[in-house]
Amino acid sequence: MKIQCQKADLLNGVNIVLKAIPVKSTMPILECLVIEASSQYIKLIANDMELGIETLVKGTVTEPGTVALDAKVFSEIVRRLPENEVFITTDNNYMTEIVCEKANFSISGRTSEEFPYLPKIEKENAIVLSQFTLKEVIRQTVFSISDNENNKIMTGELFEIKGSELRVISLDGHRISIRKIEMKDSYEDQRVIIPGKTLNEISKILSGEVSSMVQIYFTDKHALFEFDDTVVLTRLIEGEYYRIDQMLSSDYETKVTINKKEFQSCIERASLLIRETDKKPVIIDIDKNNFELKINTAIGSMNEEIDITMEGKDIIIGFNPKFLLDALRVIDDETVDIYLINAKAPCFIRDKEQSYIYLILPVNININA
Repeated sequence: MKIQCQKADLLNGVNIVLKAIPVKSTMPILECLVIEASSQYIKLIANDMELGIETLVKGTVTEPGTVALDAKVFSEIVRRLPENEVFITTDNNYMTEIVCEKANFSISGRTSEEFPYLPKIEKENAIVLSQFTLKEVIRQTVFSISDNENNKIMTGELFEIKGSELRVISLDGHRISIRKIEMKDSYEDQRVIIPGKTLNEISKILSGEVSSMVQIYFTDKHALFEFDDTVVLTRLIEGEYYRIDQMLSSDYETKVTINKKEFQSCIERASLLIRETDKKPVIIDIDKNNFELKINTAIGSMNEEIDITMEGKDIIIGFNPKFLLDALRVIDDETVDIYLINAKAPCFIRDKEQSYIYLILPVNININA
């Protein structure tokens, strides 16, 4: 194999496929990335058996061929090459030479025969979204997936399609995030659970351009995302997702409209008094249009008032400040509406169209704290 390409193009491709390289694996071949060069393209491939990525790199192929290289070693070499053209040559024993200006590396490669290439799936009925929309939807929901592998369903996000509506849902047992968008076209109804890890990695690769599209294909076991010169294939999480609609309520006893930035800044200030090991809640005391946020920890105490518009009953309620902050940071509105029932029931942060809904469970508090 003999190829040449610009260092910047090669590094961009390497950075994309690295997201599908496991840190450690019982199968050494999975710690490799594959360079596949044909007369039409230079392709980089990585696959950890749950997530597989292929991406094309601009360049010239003098001799077609394929080689598997240790991904960590190869990526570090490419990262440190001069900003110029890179020449890669592999001999019959897979010894691979990497040359850029006066830098000349030789590293051992291996055959790609054992490498698990991405399975071919039927590309039918693509769902089309802009890269901007998909990146935003992931950003606004993925923070509330669970990292507890014992409950696999909670480590993924539900993508639910009904006609032209896409609803993306995540939950971790303490909160629920829902984002709803209207798509340009209508599609067959579908419900699939996509691993949060995959969505996180896709989000990092997406350019976020409004004019650039993503095609998404679903099969019984896989989801395939195709955009720019990249293909990302992931296994779906099997099982039945939770019946979220039963947990959502339009009832409320108290409604608060508050400036989002002020509320967020206030919680961030309160969080300065919380050690990482602490589980101290912030206490919100709403009383006749007066909104007071209080916290009392071993480090110290703080209270702050914020102007609000309120309707309904007075209430005192406690929350994990991180959960409030996670939701507020991804909401782009200037003001937010918070709906409360009582000190034991979840609060809802949602807009009038319910294009986003954040449900957060309260924390039991000592009113005198």
